[in-house]
Amino acid sequence: MEILQSLIWLLAGVGVFIVGMNFMSEALEKSAGSGMKKMLEKISNNRFSGVGIGAGVTALVQSSSATSVMVIGLVNAGVMTLMQATPIIMGANIGTTITGVLVALKNDYFNLLMYLLSFAGVMMGFFKNEKIKLAGMLCSGLGLIFVGLEVMSSEEAFGNPLIEEMFTKIFEAIDFPLLLIFVGIIFTALIQSSSAATGVVITMVGTGVMPLDLALFIILGANIGTCVTALLASVGGNANSKRIALIHFTFNLIGTAMFTALIWIFKDQTVNLLVSLFPGSDAMSLQMRVSAFHVIFNVTTTLILLPFVKLLVNYSCLVIKDQTEDEEKLTLKYVDDRLLSTPPVALMQVKKEMDYMLGLVEENINLSFEAMKNGTLTDGDRIKDNERIIDFTNGELTKFLIKLSTGASQHDEKIIGSYFHVLNDLERIGDHAENFYEIGEEMHGKEISFSDTARADIKKMSEHVLSMLDIAKDAFENLNRKRLPKLTELENEVDDMKQDLTASHYSRLAEGNCSIEVSPYYSSAVLGLERVADHLVNVGYSIVNPVGSQKGE
Repeated sequence: MEILQSLIWLLAGVGVFIVGMNFMSEALEKSAGSGMKKMLEKISNNRFSGVGIGAGVTALVQSSSATSVMVIGLVNAGVMTLMQATPIIMGANIGTTITGVLVALKNDYFNLLMYLLSFAGVMMGFFKNEKIKLAGMLCSGLGLIFVGLEVMSSEEAFGNPLIEEMFTKIFEAIDFPLLLIFVGIIFTALIQSSSAATGVVITMVGTGVMPLDLALFIILGANIGTCVTALLASVGGNANSKRIALIHFTFNLIGTAMFTALIWIFKDQTVNLLVSLFPGSDAMSLQMRVSAFHVIFNVTTTLILLPFVKLLVNYSCLVIKDQTEDEEKLTLKYVDDRLLSTPPVALMQVKKEMDYMLGLVEENINLSFEAMKNGTLTDGDRIKDNERIIDFTNGELTKFLIKLSTGASQHDEKIIGSYFHVLNDLERIGDHAENFYEIGEEMHGKEISFSDTARADIKKMSEHVLSMLDIAKDAFENLNRKRLPKLTELENEVDDMKQDLTASHYSRLAEGNCSIEVSPYYSSAVLGLERVADHLVNVGYSIVNPVGSQKGE
């Protein structure tokens, strides 16, 4: 019964530790989102800066898995190349060692400070200010990490002689390097955090439950286990996202293989080296040995493999082939669900996706105007392919924004609201473009055409709409407000033209100067152009009034 109670106490400590890690990681991800955005904007082909960015971002969010997943999302979105992403993944492994160092440094005075910090964090959660709430979440998460560690190392858990004896027997039974590595892989894969797994191992060594030489192999296994999150995250992504996940796994596998061979052969010398670095038999010295090994492993592996980044990339491309052209067409280019954990970065990518969508809409408008005015039907397949991508992008981005809105700040919610409106407007403009092409197609099939007067009217109106499209596109893509008054002026002119052209059209019909057979097509064209103008005003003014009223149909 006593062993069962101790096991429950132990599991409770592990649970509190993991909850604390998640709280802290989530708070850091949200509060550091803009910082990560700035760091990612500095991405270059310099390998050392890539390692620095990876280490820095991971130090901010305290999770190499989160960084890896985010990088996979950015690679999947085409924001960075494999050559740029690989050093960042290497740096992430270094950044995650910070947690182990913090855990190893704990002592009675440090623990008391962390307990007070946890209480202060809970109190801060009652404030209405979002920044204070995030800071409170961070403080309570950091405090809970050390509460969990204290519970694990207490007499009721690892401090219980019966528990110590039980684990001693277990480790004697599995005292084989490959088996210990496998234990580290499974444990880390289950809890989805190498930082948490390392923290538990450090605590076990500090309480004397686990020998140092065995802990080293479990730490090596934990570095492979953390790749499981990235591998799962790559499922459903494009070829490059799968490649970066493979590179991450291969990188840790090679490092683990090198250090396993080294420690297996020179186990006593390795242990003696760590002991000489941190002499003493107190808990902190014991724990710092494990933490130091974790740092040495990741730094050394990075230094050894950094010159072979291109080789790793080529290897991943050899193993994972490119997608077919059809598969790539209906795939978001810049957005990926892995970015949901960092709303500022996600919104940056949504904006790029919408800019791309706006480019397709612009192309279809131009092509369809030619078809409608001059009967040019050679671009029909191009228009239909573009429209298929526009509809797909609208649907997928809408679903993504719904997911993103649940964890977004008040400021980001306003931007998300405006993006919902703009997506709807762009999709409707795309539909009208397709309708314009169909007008030209049907008239060509019936061997009828607009009169010279009607053609001149539609040309004049369409030129106004194209001018509005240029202004709206500039406003949305470049956040340029200077030309918005001209956009309003053009829209008013288009509205007046619709009334004038409709009236003159009916006059021509009454006078017999216009064919009744052509009349429905002319009316549809004029009405469609006026509605496109309304949608373009919405797109342009979305940068001024994010959640304001929108013109509809």
